[in-house]
Amino acid sequence: MKKWGVLISAVGLACVVSGCSSDYVMATKDGRMILTDGKPEVDNDTGLVSYHDQQGNSVQINRDEISQIIER
Repeated sequence: MKKWGVLISAVGLACVVSGCSSDYVMATKDGRMILTDGKPEVDNDTGLVSYHDQQGNSVQINRDEISQIIER
């Protein structure tokens, strides 16, 4: 019975931790609002912002096109 309690606790903790990733909204200079799944990553070498869209696709956009990034 103890093994089941540990297993259920571990699964519950994994669900709580995986739910901690926040969504972000990126506003572009042309007025679009882009919803991201997780925090966008800025590559200072290339000037690109990489993010995952709501469907899970990996997308990149030029940093100069973004006016603001806000945590949702």
